Amino acid sequence: MPELAESYAQMEDGYRLPLSRWEADGNTHAVVLSLHGLNDYSFAFDNLGQYLALHGITVIAYDQRGFGNTDGVGVWHGSERLSADLVTMTALLRERYATVPLYLLGESMGGAVVLTSLASAPLDVDGIVLVAPAVWARSSMPFYQRAALWIAAHTIPDTQLTGEGLNLQPSDNKVMLRALGRDDLVIKSTRVDVLYGISNLMDNAMLASNIVPGNILLLYGKNDDIIPALPTCELVERLSHNGTTRLSAVIYEQGYHMLTRDLQAGLVLEDIATWILEQEKPVIPGSDMRSYCASLNGPE
Repeated sequence: MPELAESYAQMEDGYRLPLSRWEADGNTHAVVLSLHGLNDYSFAFDNLGQYLALHGITVIAYDQRGFGNTDGVGVWHGSERLSADLVTMTALLRERYATVPLYLLGESMGGAVVLTSLASAPLDVDGIVLVAPAVWARSSMPFYQRAALWIAAHTIPDTQLTGEGLNLQPSDNKVMLRALGRDDLVIKSTRVDVLYGISNLMDNAMLASNIVPGNILLLYGKNDDIIPALPTCELVERLSHNGTTRLSAVIYEQGYHMLTRDLQAGLVLEDIATWILEQEKPVIPGSDMRSYCASLNGPE
C-alpha cells in the first residue's frame, strides 16, 4: 500500500523513497514535486526549495530509485519503474494537498521521467516545469556514439565511467560544483548499463513529447553542453505543435545545465515562482527559445 510519511514515501512494492521538504512560509499557494537529474538526489533542490518556500510554495523532492539514499544505489531500476514511482507520488500528494495547485518539476533526467510519465498515464497536476530536460535521443547522436554505447551495455554493463577528460562544464558555480564533489550521496562514476538505460529514457521522452498534454514551462541555458541545443529545440518544436500543450520556452544567455544552481540562478528561480503564481501570464518575459532555435537553423 503506498504511503506518504514525513521523511519517505513507500511505493506499492514496499520500496522507500527518501524525501526532502521545504515547507511554504505562511499559507501554501502551490506544491511542487521535484525530480532530480542523473547521479544526483533530492538535495539538488535546496536552492530552489528555500526560494519558493519564501514565496508560499512548498517543494517536495525524493531520491529516485538507484540514487541518493535509496536501496540499490548506482543500479538502473528501469524507466518504467521511475515513471511508476512518479505516478504514485503524484497521487499521494494530490490526496494530501487536495485543494492546492500541484506542479511537477523535472531537472535533466527528472524532466525525461516527467515527460514519459505524462505520456503513459493521466497525472492530476496543474503544470509542468522542465529544467534542461534530458532529451538527447539516440537519433540525434553520432552513429559511432550509439554503436559504442550499445556494444558496451551488452558486453561490459557493470563497467563504471567517470566522465573525466570530456571537458564538460555543467555550471559556472564552481563553489557549488566543489560541494557536489564532496557529497557522498552524489554518484561520481556511472555504470555503462545505467548510461544505456538513460539513453532509452531520453528516446522515450522525445517520443512522448508528441502527445503529452498540459501547461509547460521549459527552461534551457545557452551554455548547456550536457544536453545539446538541437535535440532541445526538437523538443520545443514537438511540444509547440502537438495540439495538447501550452508551452512557454525560455533560454538564458548566461545559463548552463544546472540552471537553478548557476551563478544567475536567482533569475531562473524568480521566473519559476512567477510562472507558478501568475498563471494568467504564462509567458515569461525574456528570450524566447523558439527564436533561438530558428537562428540555429539559419535563414529560410
